[in-house]
Amino acid sequence: MICKTIVEGTTKVLVPIPPKDATFPPSAAPVFYNPEMELNRDINVAATAAFVERLLSKKKIIREKISYVDAFSASGIRGLRIAGEVGIHAILNDWSHEAFEMIKENIKINGLEDKTMAIRKNANLLLHEKKSHIVDIDPFGTPSPFLDAASASVQSMLSVTATDTAPLCGAHRNSGIRKYAAVPLNTEYHSEMGLRILLGACARELAKHEKGMLPLLSHVTRHYVRTYLEITPGTKQVDRTLKSMGFSIHCPMCGFRGHVYGLAVYIEKECPSCNALTQIAGPLWLGPFREPSFCNEVISKIEIYPLNTKNKAKKIIMLCRDELDIPMFYDQHVICKELGVSATGIETLIETLKDNGFEASRIHFNGTSFRTDAQIFEITKIIRDLSG
Repeated sequence: MICKTIVEGTTKVLVPIPPKDATFPPSAAPVFYNPEMELNRDINVAATAAFVERLLSKKKIIREKISYVDAFSASGIRGLRIAGEVGIHAILNDWSHEAFEMIKENIKINGLEDKTMAIRKNANLLLHEKKSHIVDIDPFGTPSPFLDAASASVQSMLSVTATDTAPLCGAHRNSGIRKYAAVPLNTEYHSEMGLRILLGACARELAKHEKGMLPLLSHVTRHYVRTYLEITPGTKQVDRTLKSMGFSIHCPMCGFRGHVYGLAVYIEKECPSCNALTQIAGPLWLGPFREPSFCNEVISKIEIYPLNTKNKAKKIIMLCRDELDIPMFYDQHVICKELGVSATGIETLIETLKDNGFEASRIHFNGTSFRTDAQIFEITKIIRDLSG
């Protein structure tokens, strides 16, 4: 296996160089390394550092006793960065023998023998055997088969990445139902649909272990969904968490959307706006998917850490922080296409919505969409008026 040295943050690791004539996808390589996920790992360093500071201020625990598990380490880059840059103990696990050997070599390169432990085990077995303060699930594809074990293991923060966006977002509807026990809809806000389906799945798995959750930061970037969940143990916290579960309502005819809280709910079949038959998604998470104060803490960490994607990371977190807590967003271009009018600047639309007495904000999912408490008929009227 031919390797090269790369640097992320202050961490140096060996990663494999795929053969030029390789006929297999990068994920099938003996040791997987994805340079496109550096932004994900940069945010992870800042978010984990911010959470560790919270943990140190809340509990009588020293930094050296805080444990972090990277259940799918591959080259080890994610866990090594947490050990070296955040300064807490990290367990780096991978079932692949080639990955296990590379992890051990990269631990030596960074001189982190005292702060890390390399393990070669099935991820579920490891997580069921060991309790950890911070559990990071970053598999290639769906995290669904590992959420139960992760929920059993985690004590303080659960970090999850999902790259199976087609099932999550409704493009592969039956696959999404099988994997997440929820019905996704493939709408113009499919990215948010995927995020809320994942959060709902995490909430239900944690509930089995009498653990609630508080989403500290969640974002959808390119081909993946990522979330950081503070764990709140106890049955009362579980009951509080489940109150944020519910179902989303979508009208494919007029674009109306709404939501109903609860896991056993009654929903009218007809759209309240145009009387067409509605579609229902869920169960999914309807509560906030980030905590603004935590976003500020992450931004502060981004500022001080030497990160290659610093500007992109900061922009994502700032947009997340400033979004309204209203499911689901609207895409301006989709509405304009339906109306047969030209779109104005997104900021102009948002300011006009505010001038008309509504709340409105940009979103981090894409640059042409927005959140508002205005109903679809009110939005379309404003867009028509703006187009002249």
